[in-house]
Amino acid sequence: MMGAFPSSASETPRRTWPTPTSGASTITNFVFGTGETLPELHLHYKTLGTLRKTVSRDGRAATNAVLIMHGTGGSSDNFLNDNFAGALFNEGQLLDASRYYIILRDAIGHGRSSKPSSTGLHARFPRYTYDDMVRADHHLLTQHLGVEHLRLAMGTSMGGMHTWLFGTTYPDFADALMPLASLPAPIAGRNRMWRKIIVDAIRADPRYRDGEYAADDPPLTGLRTAASMMTLMVSAPLHLQHEAPTREAADRLLEEQITARMQAMDANDLLYALEASRDYDPRPGLHRITVPLVAVNSADDQINPPELGILQREIEKGMRHGLGKAVILPISEDTRGHSSHTIAALWKEYLAELLDKTA
Repeated sequence: MMGAFPSSASETPRRTWPTPTSGASTITNFVFGTGETLPELHLHYKTLGTLRKTVSRDGRAATNAVLIMHGTGGSSDNFLNDNFAGALFNEGQLLDASRYYIILRDAIGHGRSSKPSSTGLHARFPRYTYDDMVRADHHLLTQHLGVEHLRLAMGTSMGGMHTWLFGTTYPDFADALMPLASLPAPIAGRNRMWRKIIVDAIRADPRYRDGEYAADDPPLTGLRTAASMMTLMVSAPLHLQHEAPTREAADRLLEEQITARMQAMDANDLLYALEASRDYDPRPGLHRITVPLVAVNSADDQINPPELGILQREIEKGMRHGLGKAVILPISEDTRGHSSHTIAALWKEYLAELLDKTA
């Protein structure tokens, strides 16, 4: 999710991963699931490394391509830091960029890709869904980047949900799947409630003006509610107690978080991103997944709390025997609740296991 809390879970490495190459692809007359059409859908991406194509032992096309998908309100930039790239992309690490072709894309409605705020359409932008986003990503890979197969598809939060959908929609497209901080089930319960609180608060703000607010007069009351909710939902109680052990420290940290999040928010972009999950439900297609999958959540994740039992239940009920594995990271001083998804030191041992299994 947007605005992960900082972490000291890993030592600062020497940066040896290559400078990313930025690019963009345009899909003409993209038709969304609602029937709406966008004459030009622009998808921005960054890549590290060089694409290499081979043939697997069973005669199928194989590549060294790794797709990594960000969370709600995020972008490709979220992974280019010490806690993620510094733990995975450096020389000799699991996703060494000299060996793999790493693709970090900005999903529809996010980053530098087409979205309500960048197109000038505002609340008239097509009502995209997760299915649209995954379909556009597949087009980007196959038609623009020339990637016919993935070594690995993985993602965080919303990107984790997209990973589930990649497995159910394109079953043979990747050798391995790793969804992080997500569940293979519809958005319901408290997870639905906090999203609706944000959406309702923004729409109820008089300054929202049905999405036609001025850039210098945004719906600040609604956005403050959004920033407050996100601060609570992506955080971890143990970490917050350590960082803010007094009333004054708690008030100060809360205000810092709210201010930082509001500065990065656009009301329409946020509304669209949250509502894109409205029909997410990979359960009917879980049996179509044909490759090993390791799903990692954290025990202090307030968005996907482990006590619901959804992750284990849906893997056992819906996936083919032996393909899916559920991992719940125990709470520690290093976990950051939902934001643990971008701290690779916490879960990279399971990535190593998955890569070895599918080598």
